[in-house]
Amino acid sequence: MTDQVDEVIVALADPLRRQLLERLSRLGSASATTLAEHLPVTRQAVVKHLVVLDRAGLVSGGRQGREVRYAVRPEALLATAEWMRRVAADWDSRLSAIKRLAEGG
Repeated sequence: MTDQVDEVIVALADPLRRQLLERLSRLGSASATTLAEHLPVTRQAVVKHLVVLDRAGLVSGGRQGREVRYAVRPEALLATAEWMRRVAADWDSRLSAIKRLAEGG
């Protein structure tokens, strides 16, 4: 699971990839051409970003006629959110212990 979380975090580190993921989640599915229409990058650049998102398990592409349509795959994002929740809970626990020590309890 750690490898998948690493891939998701790397994929989401880029603002354009986050924008693509948000747009795909709103549209349901779209081609790279459709996704590139309102972006300051070429369709080829969008495809390269989609490859990174696909490798991270965040999107999947399927051929429909002559084009490849991409859609969001939420499983990897949910697994990463769960990992983040666990890390946050660990830190909350540690901070609570420090607070108790600082307050003399």
